[in-house]
Amino acid sequence: MPDAPSDRTYWAATADRIARPVLAACAAARLHETMPIEVAPGQATSRKAVTHLEALARTLTGLAPWLELPPGDNSTEGKTRKDLTALARRAVANATDPNSADFMNFTRGGQPLVDAAFLAHAIVRAPRTLWAELDDATRRNLVAALKSTRAIKPGMNNWQMFSAMIEAALCATGEAWNVGPVDTAIKNHMAWYKGDGVYGDGPSFHWDYYNSFVIQPMLLDVIETVRRRDDRWNAHHAPVVARARRYAAIQERLISPEGTFPPIGRSLAYRFGVFQLLGQMALRHELPDRVSPGQVRAALGAVIRRMIEAPGTFDARGWLTIGFTGHQPGIGETYISTGSLYLCTAGLLPLGLPATDEFWTDPASDWTSVRAWKGQDLGTDHAIPE
Repeated sequence: MPDAPSDRTYWAATADRIARPVLAACAAARLHETMPIEVAPGQATSRKAVTHLEALARTLTGLAPWLELPPGDNSTEGKTRKDLTALARRAVANATDPNSADFMNFTRGGQPLVDAAFLAHAIVRAPRTLWAELDDATRRNLVAALKSTRAIKPGMNNWQMFSAMIEAALCATGEAWNVGPVDTAIKNHMAWYKGDGVYGDGPSFHWDYYNSFVIQPMLLDVIETVRRRDDRWNAHHAPVVARARRYAAIQERLISPEGTFPPIGRSLAYRFGVFQLLGQMALRHELPDRVSPGQVRAALGAVIRRMIEAPGTFDARGWLTIGFTGHQPGIGETYISTGSLYLCTAGLLPLGLPATDEFWTDPASDWTSVRAWKGQDLGTDHAIPE
């Protein structure tokens, strides 16, 4: 019997399986031509104008830290990463070139603001791979595409982080950037904080996973990016990190002994993208106290395997289908289509840690809910003070 693949081998193969159809098609300027567009039953609104940018940007926002690692060796993972990196650069070039068959919509409707922000987040996460090593024409086109989204005004909710993320990416690349959207997003989210590591989605609390899909990952990276140029937000940095660590602790406790988690709130078709914040804190080496890298790897790995291996997760050609566990098209909201689903890659952020990192070398260990249901003594869990 061959040895079972290591956790890292499995994660890397999963990243390749998800991303390759998107990146290969867009690198060949054929994403519009070949990607299916599935929507929920009875959904009348076409997502054709926005779903392709969703697919590319969301794929890259999760893969970016992995692609940013030093060039791969001749291992299977190294060759895969090198190949996907080349595809990603060609895909970005085609997506932002007005003369390309795969030129993306950055201005029509509101949705392009969302996915331009995910693309911007990918640039911040991979400044060498997805910015410095692009050719000059692609960099110019990319900046023009990001700036064109300024015409889209965000509402009083998590969308404010999208405008801020785009400006942060422009700041990070040395381009002219606007302070206003950044300042507004940070100030409002600090005001919308509800306590114990959780922000409101706007003034109201929502029991969903948007603290992980958008709010906390972007808030962390926006503040850390712009504070290198402007120190006016420095006082927010420490509390934002402390809140993120607490929310990561909560996320780790939500993973059941069976590798499941509560299907609460909207956008469940993003699958294990739910755990972007937990993965980001692992990537940053800022996991909560009493939460080891080995237990996070085991917990996230259990969720990823359960979801990826559910029958119907992919169609016959390898594209993701709408669903939470397998193919469940009815779970898709009005804004969900095939491209939307690729935010699941955000659950793979720890691939950006090298294979020698303790996240990968620590022995796998029971996560909190496993220990709890085995009757082991956990100690107490408390809200963080404010």
